[in-house]
Amino acid sequence: QVQLVESGGGLVQAGGSLELSCVASGRTNAMGWFRQAPGKEREFVAAISGDGRITNYEDTVKGRFAITRDNARNTVFLQMNRLKPGDTGVYYCASSAYYDPVGRQTLYEYWGQGTQVTVSS
Repeated sequence: QVQLVESGGGLVQAGGSLELSCVASGRTNAMGWFRQAPGKEREFVAAISGDGRITNYEDTVKGRFAITRDNARNTVFLQMNRLKPGDTGVYYCASSAYYDPVGRQTLYEYWGQGTQVTVSS
């Protein structure tokens, strides 16, 4: 079993930046970031393959967010730039048993507790 711990959330003004981190208790394959806004279902944000070569982004964050990973430290990062109020939500990282960085939540087997990101207008 893999434990995941997110950090880096907070309150930021629109146009600002935040970097989220997710530390895993062991080696992982593909990793993903998801978010859940108040009153909405959890949605895919970004994912990265096990070796970091392939990334995948939800359309609204393309060009603003960047997902990277440091396998030596079992850590995945989400750099978020030009944040908008619509980016507000609880951000979760998750690990998959598969190599491909897919957006389907059911393919992710372990989840962190989440970190709150609030973007003010």
